Amino acid sequence: MPTTTASDGARSTHAGGVVYRIKGATAQLLLVTARVDRSVWVLPKGHIETGESAEQTAVREVLEEAGVIARVIEFLTTSRPLVRGSFQRIEYFLMESVAEGTADEGRRIAWLAEDAVLRRITYEEQRTVLQQACARLAESRGSS
Repeated sequence: MPTTTASDGARSTHAGGVVYRIKGATAQLLLVTARVDRSVWVLPKGHIETGESAEQTAVREVLEEAGVIARVIEFLTTSRPLVRGSFQRIEYFLMESVAEGTADEGRRIAWLAEDAVLRRITYEEQRTVLQQACARLAESRGSS
């Protein structure tokens, strides 16, 4: 599948996920530490490889970075952060954890409730993505 092209003609460069699991009555969300600076907490994401869809990238990156097998529930949003002088175009998906294994990249992971995840995330751009995911989860859980 080809890399996603937005309505403005720009190609997405990265994809990632806001992964959740339900523990009791609480939704927990997944964060991972950054590759270089282990004090930085981020959402799992990565570069879209040639021939890979954004959804496939999100699933792959969650597995590689966190050791979590997750399925895409729905598209959340596209962000355009400036990273080391270049804009990335990141598609984020709401994803449900299906199983947990071992991550390939040796990052630390954390499963946190909404209030804690919003305090722990390092970057404001990703905090906004998390807020959208939390709102969507609350909406879907309220209707079920």
